[in-house]
Amino acid sequence: MGQFDWFSSIGATDEAVAVLNDQPMIFTILLVVLVAVILQSVLLWYIHYATMKPEQRKAKQDQKDKKKAAKTAKTSKTSRSDNARK
Repeated sequence: MGQFDWFSSIGATDEAVAVLNDQPMIFTILLVVLVAVILQSVLLWYIHYATMKPEQRKAKQDQKDKKKAAKTAKTSKTSRSDNARK
């Protein structure tokens, strides 16, 4: 029984489990790389957000407001037509 035998229960082959039990550093490297990629993605998103011009932020907010207003108007039209049918 090795420390990675639980991988068998989630579908890993016996060979994969044997490799992980023999070389656990591979699993550690995988986790470190995944965390690094996620952190880089968050950093890129933040840079994108922080470097937006105020006009771009306002335009994006206006676009969201228009969508919300259109959705609200559509919902109210539907409820009015439902009330008219009753």
